[in-house]
This record gives sequence, structure tokens and C-alpha cells, in this order.
Amino acid sequence: MFYILRHGRTDWNEEHRLQGEVDIPLNETGRQIAYDDAKKYKDIDFDICYCSPLKRAQETARIFLSGRNPAVEIITDNRLHEMCFGDYEGVKNIRQKPECPVYLLFEEPEKYVAKDGAESFEELYHRTGEFIEQVLRPQLEAGKNVLLSSFLRLLLIPSLVSFSFIRYS
Repeated sequence: MFYILRHGRTDWNEEHRLQGEVDIPLNETGRQIAYDDAKKYKDIDFDICYCSPLKRAQETARIFLSGRNPAVEIITDNRLHEMCFGDYEGVKNIRQKPECPVYLLFEEPEKYVAKDGAESFEELYHRTGEFIEQVLRPQLEAGKNVLLSSFLRLLLIPSLVSFSFIRYS
């Protein structure tokens, strides 16, 4: 089985800032969400966890998996980092700015065109698709329960047909 654990809240979530690859840590609310989710899903056995290199995803995974016996290995993979939004990272209230190219990513994704250093869907598909084929698919075919501590844009990947989703906060 394959599970996705979205990172907990950050100060930038609270400020409605577009995070992307900016390495923003969890805030106290985000940590509490991870502790609460750890209790809620304590009976799910995970064989392995793959994690984004960003602090917010790593800390969420560490908290979520802490105290498990046996311990679950957390492996960082750079292909799982958040989508890059280029010059628009840190911009507030992007969904209220139709003049911003990244607005389309959220409101009309079929019209989105990467600009100003932002990552395209093709680039996202390439790096995450490579991870899926080289790492995730073999683990699943071997019957492993795999946890990904990463970002929701992974759900845009066409080859992810079935999954279990743990948290969207």
C-alpha cells in the first residue's frame, strides 16, 4: 500500500504564502498536527518512508513515525521536493491574483505555463515519474507499505492511480 503524508502547517501556510522550494519549517500547529496524526494512524505498519528534503516534510515524517517499533527508516529523495514556483515563491494570496502565471496552476491547471523560474508540469512529471518507476513501484510490487512525506502536487502525477491519503492540513 502507498500512503501520502502532507507536511504540517508552517507560518507561511498561515500567511497564505506560496512556499514551493523555500525551506520553511513547521510551526507549533504543524507539529501538533503531526503528533495527532501519529496517534490516529499508529496501527498502520509502514515498511519504509521516503521523504522530501525540505524541513517541513522531514520533521512531519519524524514526528509521525516516532516511537514505532520497529523503527521506520526515513529516506530523503530530492525528487520528492515541492514544485518550484520560481520568482513567485513567498507571494501572498496567489489565488487572488489572476495576473500571476502561477494562479493558473491552482485555478485552471490545464492552462498553466511555467514562467520566471517556475517548474513546468513536464519537469515535475519527469523527476517524480522517475522516482515512481525506480523506487516506489518496485517497493509496492514487493508488497511493502510505503509512506511518502511530501507534497500534494504529487497527486498530479498521472501514474499514481491508487493511494491512501493520510492528511491534508
